[in-house]
Amino acid sequence: MKPLSEQLGKLADRAKKTEDTASEAREHNREKLEMQRTDLKNAIAERNAKAEERWNDTRSSMDQWFATKRAAVEERRTERDIKKAQHNADVAEQDAADAIDIALYVLDQAEFAVIDAVIARTDADELASTS
Repeated sequence: MKPLSEQLGKLADRAKKTEDTASEAREHNREKLEMQRTDLKNAIAERNAKAEERWNDTRSSMDQWFATKRAAVEERRTERDIKKAQHNADVAEQDAADAIDIALYVLDQAEFAVIDAVIARTDADELASTS
């Protein structure tokens, strides 16, 4: 597993890329947007294939998952055994890594939606101008 700081850096980079896409979308470069949309569609499909079992649930199940993890963290904080503490740290780090993966997935979905919206608006504007 990569260090959390490295994973958070990846998340920050990905968030910046989503922001850049939204800015580029304002330029209405349709060809570039369609290529990015295709790339994102593939990335989303790949993420779904890799982690489908984790992300099939709805938002409410994700909330429950996080609540369960938080409750477990509180319970683990009271333990004093070194081996248990090390195991608990490993579990907590994996939980954080999973949350970062979910955030990356949601960013892909958001970027795809932005591109889709700009393309749809461009299509509507073109139809309006030819009518």
